[in-house]
Amino acid sequence: MAGNLEEPLQPGRRLRKRNIILVGMMATGKSTVGAMLAEELGYELVDLDHWIVQEEGRSIAEIFAAEGESYFRSAESAALKRVLEGEGKVVSTGGGAALAPGNAELMLAQGLVVALTATEDVIVARTSGDEGRPLLAGNARERVRAIMEARRDAYRFAHCTVDTSELSAAEVLQHILMHYRG
Repeated sequence: MAGNLEEPLQPGRRLRKRNIILVGMMATGKSTVGAMLAEELGYELVDLDHWIVQEEGRSIAEIFAAEGESYFRSAESAALKRVLEGEGKVVSTGGGAALAPGNAELMLAQGLVVALTATEDVIVARTSGDEGRPLLAGNARERVRAIMEARRDAYRFAHCTVDTSELSAAEVLQHILMHYRG
């Protein structure tokens, strides 16, 4: 586990809003760990990509094909703002949700932001054969490498970072709960 605690949580300090927001590259475990966190805490689970699919009535791949990435990022920002209006939620964001201006600040203001990371090899292995990832069209390894390079600093705003490459989902869960419960 890496300790990217730019805004360390002091023991006993309560966040302004009691949500947990998971950010990071695709295939780092946001959806899996998010479901486990929600169950453990009795919180509502909101997978932002699934929420957008429900709102749009079409898959992310279809949105990208018909409207382009810019449209999707705009819809993603609007969805994030609506989803974070309450508390008692675990929000699993898409890999690019932190890219739009204002999204990082919104997430930080609404709960504990946890960045999940993994190595290039792990991400490629976890996504191999997944046709539902429009950003990986073509050579997946080259695309993962390019996306990782472009987003190298995109998740540094998070309260903490957990490298999921060699951890089980249960171990990642424990690391996050330790930070959340302080």
